[in-house]
Amino acid sequence: MTHRISLRKILIILFWIAAWQLAGMIIQNDIIFAGPGDVIRSFLILVPTADFWCSIGWSFGKISLGFCLAFVLGVLLGSLAFRFHLLAEFLSPVILLIKSIPVASFVILALIWIGSGNLSVFISFLVVFPILYVNTITGLQNTDPKLLEMARVFAIPLSGRIRCIYLPAMIPYLTSGCRVALGMSWKSGIAAEVIGIPSHTIGENLYLSKIYLATSDLFAWTIVIILVSAAFEQLFLKLMQTAIQLIQRKEVRL
Repeated sequence: MTHRISLRKILIILFWIAAWQLAGMIIQNDIIFAGPGDVIRSFLILVPTADFWCSIGWSFGKISLGFCLAFVLGVLLGSLAFRFHLLAEFLSPVILLIKSIPVASFVILALIWIGSGNLSVFISFLVVFPILYVNTITGLQNTDPKLLEMARVFAIPLSGRIRCIYLPAMIPYLTSGCRVALGMSWKSGIAAEVIGIPSHTIGENLYLSKIYLATSDLFAWTIVIILVSAAFEQLFLKLMQTAIQLIQRKEVRL
C-alpha cells in the first residue's frame, strides 16, 4: 500500500514537470517563462558557488531565529494571557494591530528603525507571533473541564496539570499553528529581504534575478525557498514532538 502511494506521488510530480515543460515549449520565451531545463542549468551554475550557500545560510539563520523567538514568546504570553485575563485584554489591541497592518508597512518602518541587516528576523517574528499566541490561548481554552475538576479533587500540583492536561490539549492547536506559521515566516521573511535587499541573502538574489531578467535563476531560487522551508518545517515539528514526548515521559517516571 505504501509502495503504491509513493508511486502515485512520483507520477503526479512527473505529470506537473511535464506540464511545466510543455508550457515552456509553448511560450518559447526564457524571459517570460523558464522551463525545467533552463532551471536545472541555473542550479548547476549556482550550487557550486560559495555565494549560493552563504545566501541560504544567512536567510535560514535569520528567518528561523525570528520564528523561534516568536514561538517562545507566543507560547509564553499566550499561556500567561490565558491565566490572567487582564493581560489578555491588555495585549488584545497589540495583537489586532499586528494582524491588521500590511507586511509592506512593517518592512518600511523596520528599514527606518533597524536597517536591512535584521529585517527578516523582525518581520518573520511579527508575522508568526500572533498566530502562535492565538493558537496557544485557543488550545488552553479547549482543555477538558472534567479533567481539570478531577485534578482539583485529587490535588494534582500545577506542574502535573500542565504536563498531563493542558499540554495535551494545546498540542494539536500549537502544531496546526506552527504548520501555518512556518510557511508564513519564510514568505514574509523573503519578501522583506527582497524589499530591504540585505547583502548575501536569498532575497537579494531574487531581486538581482528580476533586475537582470534572469527568469531561470528566479525559478531556481524559488525552488530553493520551497525546499528549505519544507526542510525547516519538518525539522522544527520533529524537534517539538520529541521535546513534548520527553516532557510527558518525565511526568510518567515521576
